[in-house]
Amino acid sequence: MPSLKDLKNRITSVKNTRKITKAMQMVAAAKLRRAQEAAEAARPYADRMNAVIAGLAASVGGSNGAPRLLAGTGADKVHLLKVHLLVVMTSERGLCGGFNTTIVRLVRAKANELLAAGKTVKILTVGKKGREQLRRDFGDHFVGHVDMAEVKRVGYANAQDIAREIFARFEAGEFDVATIFFNRFQSVISQIPTAQQIIPAQPVETSEVSALYDYEPSEEAILADLLPRGVATQIFTALLENGASEQGARMSAMDNATRNAGDMINKLTIQYNRSRQAAITKELIEIISGAEAL
Repeated sequence: MPSLKDLKNRITSVKNTRKITKAMQMVAAAKLRRAQEAAEAARPYADRMNAVIAGLAASVGGSNGAPRLLAGTGADKVHLLKVHLLVVMTSERGLCGGFNTTIVRLVRAKANELLAAGKTVKILTVGKKGREQLRRDFGDHFVGHVDMAEVKRVGYANAQDIAREIFARFEAGEFDVATIFFNRFQSVISQIPTAQQIIPAQPVETSEVSALYDYEPSEEAILADLLPRGVATQIFTALLENGASEQGARMSAMDNATRNAGDMINKLTIQYNRSRQAAITKELIEIISGAEAL
């Protein structure tokens, strides 16, 4: 049974931990507000970009002049082995509940499915935590890593840097299909693990952009210029969604940790008071017994 001093030290330690988790919760709440506003502001632009690309893609169809970012490498048409690049976006820091684990679980399932089908898998990680969790099972499949530790606020330039690296690998023939993995922000307690193919582009079917427009220059030329921007926009949107999801998950995790610390303090305080009362009672009994013996 722990002594009174041990219980008192443990109570003090848990109280200090509660102060830290409470402070982290408040910081995450402040960051969440900005991150959520940025993610929600980017969604209409990304949707409109996707609508324009979808309209142009519908006009181009399967023509021979379609850009490679839309038509792909043709590996599937000649029954060649497809190479898949999985771009895994996670956080640089922990203490955010199951935020990173849900993304990694989705990546593992996708990678195992592709490998079982005889495909080649390559992994590009964005964020340290995803790399740490995937290293043991898929370390041989890593081809690159993007360090975001020094980035205080995600900007479009960060998405462009990632997009340029992906384009360079695509032009070098290193892969046929690229998919990004991230958490889409829904609420503080709900983030949706998402896998989104970015190369070849798969614009969502939409009726917003009709084929009645005349384009100058041709649709193929416009797509060749617009598709790289569209991919960069998708990556930027994923980074913003991930940032908001991370802060929401961290805020929820720190709130739970603060509550659990409070419950533990209450239990330890009750145990401390009972032990103290038992020690006092024992001392009184010894004093009374000694007095009676005299």
